[in-house]
Amino acid sequence: MSIRKLLYWISIPIRILWEFHKGFQLYYLQGVKWEEEELENIFALILFGDYIGLPHPPTELTYRLLPHVLRELYVMQEKSLKEVSLKTGWIGV
Repeated sequence: MSIRKLLYWISIPIRILWEFHKGFQLYYLQGVKWEEEELENIFALILFGDYIGLPHPPTELTYRLLPHVLRELYVMQEKSLKEVSLKTGWIGV
């Protein structure tokens, strides 16, 4: 048995474990991304909850936090400009 074949057979379990690790990493990162988006939505709801009748923090605090929520404002604007249909209401988009 040559060294090349030996290295090939030794590398198979390492490659399998590496692919397994990449799959878990991808699954984990998707979960973290989803959680971050949900936290941003909650943050925006807390800051702009007065539009839907929820109690809100003092105005001074809201103005201090406004620069941190600019991206969320753009997302809210994009969603509000989309054509509304029955499907988008169901999906929550």
